[in-house]
Amino acid sequence: MKGTAEVAVVGMGYVGIPLACLLARAGHQVMGIDIDDKRVEAINARKLPLLGKEPDLPELLAEQLSEGKLRASVDFAFCKQVEAIFICVDTPIGEDKIPRFDHLLAAVMQVGKNLSEGSLVVIESTIAPGTMRSRIIPILEKTSGLKAGETLFVAHCPERVMSGKLLYNLQNMDRIVGGLDDRSTEIAMGWYRKIVKGKLHPTDMTTAETVKTTENAYRDVQIAFANEVGTICEVLGLDAFEVRELVNTCPGRSMLFPGAGVGGHCLPKDSWLLAFGGKEANPRLIPLARQVNDSMPEHVAELARKLIADAGLEEERLCIAIMGLSYLEDSGDIRNAPAKTVIDSLSGEHDIIAHDPYVSSLEGVEITVDIDDILGRADCAIFMTKHQEYLSLDIVEIAKKMRHALIVDGRNIFDRKTAREAGIHYTGVGKG
Repeated sequence: MKGTAEVAVVGMGYVGIPLACLLARAGHQVMGIDIDDKRVEAINARKLPLLGKEPDLPELLAEQLSEGKLRASVDFAFCKQVEAIFICVDTPIGEDKIPRFDHLLAAVMQVGKNLSEGSLVVIESTIAPGTMRSRIIPILEKTSGLKAGETLFVAHCPERVMSGKLLYNLQNMDRIVGGLDDRSTEIAMGWYRKIVKGKLHPTDMTTAETVKTTENAYRDVQIAFANEVGTICEVLGLDAFEVRELVNTCPGRSMLFPGAGVGGHCLPKDSWLLAFGGKEANPRLIPLARQVNDSMPEHVAELARKLIADAGLEEERLCIAIMGLSYLEDSGDIRNAPAKTVIDSLSGEHDIIAHDPYVSSLEGVEITVDIDDILGRADCAIFMTKHQEYLSLDIVEIAKKMRHALIVDGRNIFDRKTAREAGIHYTGVGKG
């Protein structure tokens, strides 16, 4: 072991925190590094700076900090002491759909300036195919003075986490480990064997980059197909969820659910990362699927407008309740959340209030945790997230509490027939 720490994890967020905790529990001295001093302070105070429920993670974080196996710092100099460095920094997409690697490359540069000979650097961030060879390795070599594959070992093992299942996914899902060379792959796999119960699949760096972006682009395309079928069923007067169920009785068919939009840190950007890496092939289907999925929150807003007009209330300024702000059920993660687009679309026409059991603040939006209060004030309720709390609600009782019984169902929470037989003005994605 070099000095006081064996491992550094750079970027203490949804990927870095659980990774650091598992490495510490495996018996290693771990230094978590982040440029956000408030986040570092919270971690060292044994507070998990993530929103939503993360089973066992708060306890594991507190345990490893208490045992002295894990610490957090803003100082990249700790990288000089360690044998392995795992970089878990977000890689967003700009409005022009071009990857923004500024934060990742800045972290790589700081790591490179503080590398010791023989260290392993693993990039867990999801990146466009070709990025390891064209951007990451040149920066590491230039800033460290080391030679990748000789005095420096490099690998890409893209994360496969999901909010609400961070620890579970890290431990149980198979992982793709793409090294610069066989030795880099071997060393990286040795580290992951300590914390991963799933199978480790060795490959090269570019294949690893392409696998991660492809697996999410594939799902994004499937969701877009379901969403398009959903809108078709709306105009045909059908229930897309019944159609889906019957379609899936045919062998080899596994149609997904239509819904109010795609959010989170992966699907909205990983398709664009794949398309960017393969831009010379002129991808067409992947960008089109992104357009379909990006259009769904505005489609929900249009469903609300039509429902309001059908009720003869289009001339009034109503109170609209957004039920669920996070992009994922039973999570507080609002990154790229479709609810924000719906709010932006309708806020100029109506007053917006919101409810979410896991989100306490959103700029410019009044949020309450009292369901009875928000429904009692609402003319129209738009359900954007399938929180467990909403599944136990009776739509007839909901309607009785509202000033006007207008309900837009973006996540197939309620039964269409029950709602309409009760005289409720009801519509939803895929509900014709």
